Amino acid sequence: MRNSTGSATTGPLSGIVIADFSRVLAGPYCTMLLADMGATVIKVEGPAGDDTRNWVPPHRDGVSTYYLSINRNKSSIMLDMANAEDLETAYSIIERADVFVENFKPGGLAKFGLDQEAVATRWPHLIHASITGFGTEGGSSMPGYDLLAQAVSGMMTLTGDADGPPQRAGVAVFDVMTGLHTTVAILGALQERNLTGRGQHVGVNLLSSAVSGLVNQTMGYAGAGNIPTRMGNDHPSLFPYGPLHAADREIVICCGNDVQFQRLTEALGIAQIGIDPRFATMADRNANREELRVILEEALAARTADEWFEALQKKGIACSPILNVAEGLQFAQRLGLDPIVQAGKGTDAVPTIKHPATFSRSEIRYDKAPPALDGDRESVLEWISSNPQRSADDKLAV
Repeated sequence: MRNSTGSATTGPLSGIVIADFSRVLAGPYCTMLLADMGATVIKVEGPAGDDTRNWVPPHRDGVSTYYLSINRNKSSIMLDMANAEDLETAYSIIERADVFVENFKPGGLAKFGLDQEAVATRWPHLIHASITGFGTEGGSSMPGYDLLAQAVSGMMTLTGDADGPPQRAGVAVFDVMTGLHTTVAILGALQERNLTGRGQHVGVNLLSSAVSGLVNQTMGYAGAGNIPTRMGNDHPSLFPYGPLHAADREIVICCGNDVQFQRLTEALGIAQIGIDPRFATMADRNANREELRVILEEALAARTADEWFEALQKKGIACSPILNVAEGLQFAQRLGLDPIVQAGKGTDAVPTIKHPATFSRSEIRYDKAPPALDGDRESVLEWISSNPQRSADDKLAV
């Protein structure tokens, strides 16, 4: 299988074709991850383009960096599905694809003959992945914005200072989680299709992803009736596990068990605290955390955060400085993680953030910069004309 630009794709998903009718974040993040792994992704956009193209600042050479962050390795074609000819082109892309990804409002695709039932009937081989904000029942009319999911899931009541107002996270965390969950669901459905030849519909929504993604907090209520509240940077079940003041600024220190805590107290020169009955177990430390906080910060006041980071690391104690985004990327670079990669070639290349996974036998690809709106129309149309439609008899090249 070749991608829409005519170059051979590589990677663990080489040969898989994704018809990407999604926009904004969750869907495009999912399809970018699939494209990075070698899938051919055709991004179908309406006449106005993906909303994120206009989400500025910041921008790079006039292009929204929000858009650039989630759309590399794709080919863009602009289609107005209210136009009969464009709708036929959309059908042609879908029937040559293995996966159809969309995040239209529930029922929004029925007028185009692309609702779940119609897709399953017309293309039984196809994996149809639908992303919604709040499901297809009682929440079907709610717009799928991450901030709404943060608000209704309880996330905002967990974020911020204990005596402050509810706060949103600094990134659209549930959009990202939903994109990851959709990726996992698609890979599972592709594996089953490879075994049975049958496609299926998979549905993912922001609120279910949020409820799942809150893990211990939602389980605390489901299993014990506990309603968690804001604790600033403190952890409800662990202490110390968060920022503590050193001589100049805060340093994050994490102790997940009693042995780690004893090692910390030894490194701080207060070994007696590690065996003090008030702090000997995690339950004790949680019960007496404010008293312990004072003791730890008195010891930490002897050095700067950077000095403690170096000293505690040598003792195998989990700790880190608190950095801004630029410093965080520089830190990752110093660790050899190479977080910034060039997507595309030559003067068209764009710096993007590296795919988070590595494979021992396959390569992640970065051969195409995020596309301009309708920038690949001719190559996509040529690809349609030279590739037969998929069928249930096809085996996936996985």
